[in-house]
This record gives sequence, structure tokens and C-alpha cells, in this order.
Amino acid sequence: MKCVFLVDDSATMLMSLKGTLEISGFRVETAADGEAALGKLRAGLRPDLIITDINMPRLDGIGLIREARKLLRFTPILALTTESQLAKREEAKKNGATGWLVKPLGGGELVKVIKQVLPGA
Repeated sequence: MKCVFLVDDSATMLMSLKGTLEISGFRVETAADGEAALGKLRAGLRPDLIITDINMPRLDGIGLIREARKLLRFTPILALTTESQLAKREEAKKNGATGWLVKPLGGGELVKVIKQVLPGA
């Protein structure tokens, strides 16, 4: 079972996405911001995919992507955000993001993207 690590400061978004992904057969870990996510990664969490919001307190998604890349060189990281600025998208990619998804995104669409990014999922 593939593990997806969801990072978002919106509890509603986390619960909604977690439910959708669990029903679709994924194991899901969550964190409420980049700092908490980084703590879990440093403690040994090794997800198959990370999906992170960009605008979060304490450590934003760009910072999380940059730091996660030091620990997980090849793990796909998707930014899922309301942010649509090209500069932010380029900054995320420069720091190691695999892809960029804009909220709102339906559960079916998200699962489809995950299956494209994670062969065999």
C-alpha cells in the first residue's frame, strides 16, 4: 500500500483529502504545517509521495520542499495550493517540486494525478 503524506494547515482540507485517498487504497500520513512535516520526515517517515500546501505558518511549502529534498532525493513532491502565481510555481520547481496542482481539486482528479506520479498505485 502506497503512503501519501499530506501537509496542509487547513484541518478541513486534510480530513477531506485523507478520506478520499484512504477510500482509494492509500495509506495517509498528515501534518498541519511544514515544520511538523519536517519533524516526521527527520524521525524516519518515508512516504511514497508528499503533497503540500504552499502558504502555511512556521515553515511554508517551499521551505518544506527544499528541506525534504535533502532527505528524500527521489520522492515525488506535489504542491497543492490556491496560489497561482508563476513566480511561486517556478520557485517550487527550483526547490525540487515534481508538480503543481491548484485548489480546488476534486478527489477523483487528485487520485488520477497520484496514479500518474506513482506507477503501480
